[in-house]
Amino acid sequence: MSKKYFLTLLVAVILLISFSSMISAEQEKKLKAGFIYVGPVGDYGWSNAHDAARKQLEKKYPWLTTMFVESIPEGDCLRVINRLIREENCDVVFTTSYGYMNDTAKAAKQFTDKIFLHCAGYKRDTNLGTYFAELYQAYYINGLMAGALTKSDKIGYIAAQPIPEVIRHINAFALGIKEINPKAKVKVKWLFSWYDPGKAKEAAESLIGEGCDALAFTEDSPAVIQVGEEYTKKGKPVYTFAHYSPMQNFGETSCVSGQLVDWEPMYSDILSKIYLKTWKSEDYWWLYKEKSVLVSGDGKEVMNPKFVDTFKKIELTDSIIGKINLYDLILKRIEQMSEPTVIFEPFTGPVKDQTGAERLKSGERASHQTLWTMDWFAENIEGTIPK
Repeated sequence: MSKKYFLTLLVAVILLISFSSMISAEQEKKLKAGFIYVGPVGDYGWSNAHDAARKQLEKKYPWLTTMFVESIPEGDCLRVINRLIREENCDVVFTTSYGYMNDTAKAAKQFTDKIFLHCAGYKRDTNLGTYFAELYQAYYINGLMAGALTKSDKIGYIAAQPIPEVIRHINAFALGIKEINPKAKVKVKWLFSWYDPGKAKEAAESLIGEGCDALAFTEDSPAVIQVGEEYTKKGKPVYTFAHYSPMQNFGETSCVSGQLVDWEPMYSDILSKIYLKTWKSEDYWWLYKEKSVLVSGDGKEVMNPKFVDTFKKIELTDSIIGKINLYDLILKRIEQMSEPTVIFEPFTGPVKDQTGAERLKSGERASHQTLWTMDWFAENIEGTIPK
């Protein structure tokens, strides 16, 4: 073998080894994330919003692959986590329902080399963090609109599950209503289900039968919007507010606005840190100022254009701003909540509960702990919280 041939062969071998190392390094850089959803991805609500973000992430990051499992009952979460880790080789698992919390905590202790993120819960570990895009500020804004529009002073709320998250949203909605219309009451009906269009429709019909002419809800379908649209087209206006995903197209004359979430920025922040190995267990609690929440029924405008003139004609006097119409007040409140210092906070005292007990003193802002563990209803709410 000539010296020249030997050197050529040696260079080829070195290049082959280097190329193989590059491929291995590239493979090592890949990150696989699994998502567990409590409802179907086509629910138009919670699970749909999470999955929309997952799809955006896959397009955004070449180093990321994802998969999801939908419609998993809350008692079956641990089995699915095991499958995602053992069979699908996921590096990160996102569990996206409050009821998945205990199983996620168990899995984190079992698979210490994996990372887990639980949505809406409070349990943490070195490899377990929590995250949530909080909607109560948007519900307060929707409450301002509902309080102004109601003619019967009866407003309905169709609630999914009696957990602090839902209670907090109902209370924020009620506080917005009270600011505009102190006489109005909020009537609550519980579904005990996150996704049940049939039950949601039945509850909406029942509340309308009791005199409610505005409806908000926590349920992952446009059923309530569709009921409101049916009544409105028949000449009996029922004002509705979208939940989690744009639903205005299901109620073009009924849907006033809504509260929407864009999960992509938060997921992007979390996964980028995991990929760069800078992630540490923490609580993500993103509000309006983090741009993860939006007051809108269609994902574009703050409110349905059909209601803009109505709100502009409603004159109010704010203790700080002075005279202002409702349309401008809504925009001002959103601006105040978007400021880094959060100039306006819906849960600012005095706030009383149904018994008349003072929950927040005059000028006192609710702490994160108060918001996160809320188990009482504001004084203008009719209904009970199941134990």
